[in-house]
Amino acid sequence: MVKVTLNGTVLAESDKTVVVEGNHYFPPDAVNTDALSPSQTHTTCPWKGVASYYDATIGGKTVVNDVAWYYPETKEKANNIKGYVAFYKNKVNIE
Repeated sequence: MVKVTLNGTVLAESDKTVVVEGNHYFPPDAVNTDALSPSQTHTTCPWKGVASYYDATIGGKTVVNDVAWYYPETKEKANNIKGYVAFYKNKVNIE
């Protein structure tokens, strides 16, 4: 089981993550969407596609910008992580 926390709040928890390039991608149903809000940030990976980002929002207040990313649409080689959410290791605790 892999668990992501920030200031005592669980952001994601699953035993069904997919590891890509050393990052755990969590299935959408394993992510605490109450603690995340959409960011305006987008980046492009040449083989995965365009990533969208989430800010950590706890108690109605943004506490960490761009804490996580996901690919709403993926290129063919990354179809296994479409919609899955990964977190920055230097912004959260991953156990």
